[in-house]
Order: sequence, then structure tokens, then C-alpha cells
Amino acid sequence: MSVNGGAAEALLSYETLVHAVAGAMGSVTAMTVFFPLDTARIRLQVDENRKSKSTPVILAEIAKEEGIMSLYRGWFPVISSLCCSNFVYFYTFNFLKRVMVKDKRQSRPGKDLVMGFISGAVNVLLTTPMWVVNTRLKLQGAKFRNEELHQTHYKGIFDAFSQIIANEGVGTLWNGTLPSLVLVFNPAVQFMFYEAMKRKAGRGGRKVSSVEIFLIGAVAKAIATSATYPLQTVQAILRFGQYKSQEKGGLMGSLRNVLDLLKDRIKRNGLRGLYKGLEAKLLQTVLTAALMFVVYEKIAAVTFKMMGLNKKLKH
Repeated sequence: MSVNGGAAEALLSYETLVHAVAGAMGSVTAMTVFFPLDTARIRLQVDENRKSKSTPVILAEIAKEEGIMSLYRGWFPVISSLCCSNFVYFYTFNFLKRVMVKDKRQSRPGKDLVMGFISGAVNVLLTTPMWVVNTRLKLQGAKFRNEELHQTHYKGIFDAFSQIIANEGVGTLWNGTLPSLVLVFNPAVQFMFYEAMKRKAGRGGRKVSSVEIFLIGAVAKAIATSATYPLQTVQAILRFGQYKSQEKGGLMGSLRNVLDLLKDRIKRNGLRGLYKGLEAKLLQTVLTAALMFVVYEKIAAVTFKMMGLNKKLKH
């Protein structure tokens, strides 16, 4: 079989599709469970005048001022974006794995990292517009401490898309793309550690338990999140679309925007300002990632068993 034929087979394979659907469903389940933690995280990142408090206090404050349902504001666009994003990521990652790793013994952290970077870049370029819209919708109706932030008025996902394109230009839908591309380091590192720890736990054909999968997923995500959090803060600010930049567009303008935001955050709040909301982010992202991997592994394993594919996951 030719290389191109093998790549085409991997791209259209049933196994790759199962991994993608399982990954998407796992992420949707996990994010729904821990969604209020994401609400606290993004509020702290964007509204810098809100004093950093413990996550439970922030959640209680938001619920008291804006109603309990405000903790789930923007749930549908976030879940829609997450579902598409994880489908693309898992599909690309497992397609690359079928092409690049012909034998399980060839699996190495370096290869996992490269596949993670490529998958992340494809995901960012395809799904950034959805994340820009869901950031706007998630913050709509929020009571900001920073008076420079103004309210937006979108009726839903499609109205947000149309208003952004009409008033700010289609390029705005890719706001935050540069830090997002840099942030592919996050899932790449996460998957590298996850794969390595799972391989170690499953040596000798040993079955890895759900509890172990949960812990492995949690540790992998905690490492990746802590390493990239300052850029995640910049990404959230740029996606919200109310940062007043003096820079022109293009790659260099985007790079200067990122550097200016980082310097401004340090100037106003010190180095700790770059990590504002990290507690909420770690709680949300670590628990979400851990639960996602458990659900993902279970769905994929059950699906393969039902279809008579008694093979070990190649995730």
C-alpha cells in the first residue's frame, strides 16, 4: 500500500472517527459538570478590577449579583465550540498516530509532542471564530468592576457572528489566534504526559483503571495549564474584543499586542497579575480534563467492543 493510500485510509478510518466522537463527548460531559469554574476563571481574567478571591467566594458573588443561572451563562456556545474543537483535535491526533506510529513500540514522547502540536494548530485555525463568539456570549450581561468594559447585545450565536463581521470585520473572528497557536503547547504537553504515563501504567498488558486514568489526566493537564496560563489570560482578553490596541494588524502587530498585554498586566498587578484566576482555571481544567479522559476511554472502549474491534486504544 502506498504512503498516500495509507494516509487516506487513516483519514477516513472508522477507528479515527470513534476516537474523535468519544473525545468530543467526553469533553462535553466534563465541561458541563465543571462549567461554573470556567465562569469564575474567565471573569477574573477579563475583569482585572475584580479582586482575586477564592473560587467559591467568586462563584457565590456572581450568583448573588447576577442569579444562579449566570454561572451557566454561555453554556451552549461553549459546549458547541468545545465539541467541535475536541472532535477536530482527537480526529487529527489519531489520524497522525495511525500514519506516524505503525507499531506501539515506536510510541515516544517526542512523537506525541509533535502530533499534539500539529493537531493543536489545525484545531486553532478551524475553530477560533467559535471561541471568539462564545467568549463574548459568556461575558454578556456580566457586572464588571472595570468601568472601561462595556456590555454587548447579542441574541445568540448566529447574531453574534453577524454583528462581529458587520461592525468589526471578519478578521476579528480570529482575534487571539497568535496566543492560541502558541498555546497548542498546552494540549501537546498534556497529551505527551498523558500518553507517557498511560503507557507506563499499562506495561505488561496491565489494564489501566478508571481511577488511574482520572489521576493521569489530572496531572498531565495541571502541568500543561500552569506552564501556559499567562498566555491564556491574554487570549481571553483579545477574544473579548475590548482591548484598545495602537498596533496595526498582521503577525507583528499581533505579537506586539500579546507582549503589550503581558507588560501592562505586570505593570498594573505585578507578576501575580499574569496568574490571576489560576486557582479557578486549575480546578476547572484539571478536573474537566481528568473526567474527559475517563469518559473518552470508556466510550471508545465500549464502541470498539460493540463493533467487534477487540483492540487496545491507540489514543
